[in-house]
Amino acid sequence: MKINDAIQNNLGVSAEKPDSRASTKADKTSVEAAKSGSVTLSALSSQLQSLEASVAADNVYDTEKVDAIKLAISNGQFKVDAEKVADGLISTVKDLLKTK
Repeated sequence: MKINDAIQNNLGVSAEKPDSRASTKADKTSVEAAKSGSVTLSALSSQLQSLEASVAADNVYDTEKVDAIKLAISNGQFKVDAEKVADGLISTVKDLLKTK
C-alpha cells in the first residue's frame, strides 16, 4: 500500500484523470481570448514610466565627489568634522521627534 493511496482514500479524493476534451476546450478559449485582448495603460502609469526613465538617466550622487572622498580615505587624508556629524544627528532626531 502506498502512502499517497491511503491519503487519497481517507480524503475521498479520486485518482481519475479529468476529461481531456474539456480541458483542451478551455485551453483553446483562453488562447483565443489572449489573442483578441488588448492592454491599455492609464495616464498615471505612462507618467510613472516617463518619471522612472528620467530618474534613471540622472545621477543621484556626484561621482567626482565620491571618487575624491574615496581617494582621500585611501590616502589617509580624509578628516571627519565631528561638529557637522553631531549637528546632523541632532537635526535628524528633532525631525523624528516632530513626526511622532
